[in-house]
Amino acid sequence: MTVEKAFNKLKTIAEGLSIFAIDIISVLIIFKLSYIIRTELLPLIYSGFPEELPFSNFIYIWLIIFIWVFFFYYEGLYTKKYSFWDEIKALWNVSFFSTVGIFAIASVGKLSDEISRTVVVLMGVLSILMLPLIRIASKKFFRRLGFLKRRVLILGAGETGRLIATALKKEPNYGYEVIGFLDDDPEKIGKDVDGVKIHKGVDKAFNYITRCNIRDIVIAMPGAGKERLQGLINELQHKVERILFVPDMFGMAVLGTSLQHFFHEQAFALEVKNNLERPLNIFIKKCFDFLIGSLLILFLAIPMVIIAALIKLDSEGSVIFLQDRVGKKGKGFRCYKFRTMYKDAGKRLEELLANNEESKKEWDKFWKLRDDPRVTRIGQFLRKTSLDELPQLFNVLKGEMSIVGPRPYLPDEVKKVGEKMDVCLNVTPGITGLWQVSGRSNASYDYRIALDSWYVRNWNLWLDIVILFKTVRIVLKREGAF
Repeated sequence: MTVEKAFNKLKTIAEGLSIFAIDIISVLIIFKLSYIIRTELLPLIYSGFPEELPFSNFIYIWLIIFIWVFFFYYEGLYTKKYSFWDEIKALWNVSFFSTVGIFAIASVGKLSDEISRTVVVLMGVLSILMLPLIRIASKKFFRRLGFLKRRVLILGAGETGRLIATALKKEPNYGYEVIGFLDDDPEKIGKDVDGVKIHKGVDKAFNYITRCNIRDIVIAMPGAGKERLQGLINELQHKVERILFVPDMFGMAVLGTSLQHFFHEQAFALEVKNNLERPLNIFIKKCFDFLIGSLLILFLAIPMVIIAALIKLDSEGSVIFLQDRVGKKGKGFRCYKFRTMYKDAGKRLEELLANNEESKKEWDKFWKLRDDPRVTRIGQFLRKTSLDELPQLFNVLKGEMSIVGPRPYLPDEVKKVGEKMDVCLNVTPGITGLWQVSGRSNASYDYRIALDSWYVRNWNLWLDIVILFKTVRIVLKREGAF
């Protein structure tokens, strides 16, 4: 083993131990805070707690820490690389399984007098917020110091290679640092992609790996042919720690897709599941929609009344705008929105499109206008903040819409798009969705269709939760809104 490899091994071990230490510190902080709430705050509210303090025996504190750390390891948080949202999901799994596991051990071992169930529950609740904050913030700090990073080389500087480089840059939680591209195309050699240089010679990959301390490579050469790709993978597999092979299969379902291998034939297959065909998944999504929709209506009732009053004062017309939209399986419904346009909106649009060529091009591309003469003063504010869509919560309670889903398309749009729309109509349309958190109105129409269809192919409950969090951030920052 060379000095450089030995250094890399020690660095990897040190990084792993640092994260392990952060996790233990995090659990101790959460435990201490839960203990203080149980012993100092809750007795002021409820006098029925036992007088003796919980966890008088320190052995049970370390038992709790051990259980939490076990589930950190069980979720692969020390062995796998996670994206930002996948790591949060794994941490929430740790919170749930640790809480359930401690309750099970306390019940089986008859330790109810030794382990405070209130503290255990408080730890589970507090950890939902605190674990991601502490762990991900700590990793971000370590990356700024130069740790938790892996130098990666991309083989192929074509469209696929550039796309993967952009994807890795947008997901710093993986820790991949692209230091170069290798390509055989003479026209690309010497140029750069976002400041990263393109070098000559894919077959010289081993030399670059040795010289530049490369630990991971990405093979993004879908047009190279089966024999060459197989040869590169077999040749480089034992020269680096990881190979990321990128096939030319963009847009297909990936969430929940698993790899099935056939030992004797030395072959493998991708198992792509149709989550929408499972009755339990459909039931879970409906329950999720009803729960979130009901809570939001209760929470936003007063703001919605105030918005209705402002609309009435601002211009003539009804408060609620009803529009025919296409729902699941092509079934039509009336979509509710706060009115944001003048009563003669249609006439204003016709005049603008007839007299302004640039506006007509913008309308044909996005089906929206940035400077829309039809929009009222209060309507501009409602659109920028997306508050005009709040009445759609009643569509959700009626079962016509979901909290998250594809756009509720207009009947004319369905006719225009044709067969591509079939996938989008397999699920109930949503108030928010993947395209809204991926550029919203700045995205082209075809891109919006592609994002909606990708959402349908990859649907799971966690994807809905992630989109909801991103929606809140985008609404608060007003990103991409007209």
